[in-house]
Amino acid sequence: SSSSTSREAEPAMNAYRAQLLRFDTDGTPLYESDGLLVVGLGTDGVQRVVDAGPYRTVAARHPQVAVTHWPDRLIAPGFIDMHVHYPQTDIIGAPADGLLPWLENYTFPAETRFAQPAYAAEVANVFFSELLRHGVTTALAFATTHPASVDAFFQGAQKRGLRMISGKVLQDRHSPDGLRDETEQSLIDSETLIQRWHGQGRLGYAITPRFAPTSTDAQLRGAGELAARHPDTWIHSHVAENRDEVRWVRELFPQARSYVDVYRGFGLLRERAVYAHCIHLDDADRALMRDTGAVAAVSPTSNLFLGSGFFDYEGAERIGMRHGLASDVGGGTSFSPFHTMLAAYYVGREGQTKPGLSLAPSRLWWHHTGGAARALGLQGVIGTLQAGTEADFVLLNPKATPLLARKTERAQNLEELLFALIVLGDDRVVDQVCIA
Repeated sequence: SSSSTSREAEPAMNAYRAQLLRFDTDGTPLYESDGLLVVGLGTDGVQRVVDAGPYRTVAARHPQVAVTHWPDRLIAPGFIDMHVHYPQTDIIGAPADGLLPWLENYTFPAETRFAQPAYAAEVANVFFSELLRHGVTTALAFATTHPASVDAFFQGAQKRGLRMISGKVLQDRHSPDGLRDETEQSLIDSETLIQRWHGQGRLGYAITPRFAPTSTDAQLRGAGELAARHPDTWIHSHVAENRDEVRWVRELFPQARSYVDVYRGFGLLRERAVYAHCIHLDDADRALMRDTGAVAAVSPTSNLFLGSGFFDYEGAERIGMRHGLASDVGGGTSFSPFHTMLAAYYVGREGQTKPGLSLAPSRLWWHHTGGAARALGLQGVIGTLQAGTEADFVLLNPKATPLLARKTERAQNLEELLFALIVLGDDRVVDQVCIA
């Protein structure tokens, strides 16, 4: 939703004046203490950024456009969550001894309920409301093995005009009754769902093997063939989250050099292939992901919560493996991008081959906006508020709480302002969310 001012001359355009944070295509932050964002309706019916920059300059270029002024607020790109499980909305904060017991005791029982369309629709509704309350405008989300769960997700996203990506989970072995699918039917269902939803407005489909241990060779091979037939779809799975899981994969796929190499063998590493976690990798794995265009969805609150380990930022940067940030709810502990960015900062401090890495606040922010868009193959579409991109943006209140107000008033520069929001911010900071 957005405030509106009456306007006669250019009804197709709106302008918003506030502090303004955008990103250059390389991740350089562009900040105006008094900025103007001009948006207009594209021929496809989607609102896009027409112009942006310092208020004085941009306003002079658009004298006919009425301006909505938000003093003391910050306009920023909508956040992008690169890996989240919408069916796990209700098991956030479930106590468990680690990843595998948590799956068995909480995750799988919760997911079996998504065979019921009405239940799936109800949870999807809560999920989208939570994302938007926290300023997240795009997500790459797991559904369940049930086609009904995918339909419910996309119907909910379409109703709200959101850019969202999801797909039916593939898991035909080592899975409980009610979740385990049948190999051939699972691939037929996936193809049907691709035809139904992929590229419909702002929706995208992800071919989604849960993780290598829960798919047979035949299912993984079929997923790779689907991905080859539909190259502009996404691929979405998990890799190298937990040491027990890595050991299990070694037993199940002894011919593969590594866990990442399992996916390569089935044609599942390419542009738009997104792998959550990527913790227990070596440089050869990182280089393989870099060379194939596959990317990592870093999920720090989940990794800390489940004791899975630390993502190696230094290794990823050194090798050139692309990555972005993710909540991984329900293993993750919050929908809030602020909590995710703060957890990523902790991980940067502790979990490196060279400990003590200090991730710049604007860099953390980039990995949750434009950097995540680039990793998803959506550069130039969302995430930066550059001219021509879809106008998904958030209006943030840097004075949302007394301590935050005190801290942001004292900020000497952009990095201090962003870090105050990362450390002290939560959903109270998000005033409004504007969807293209």
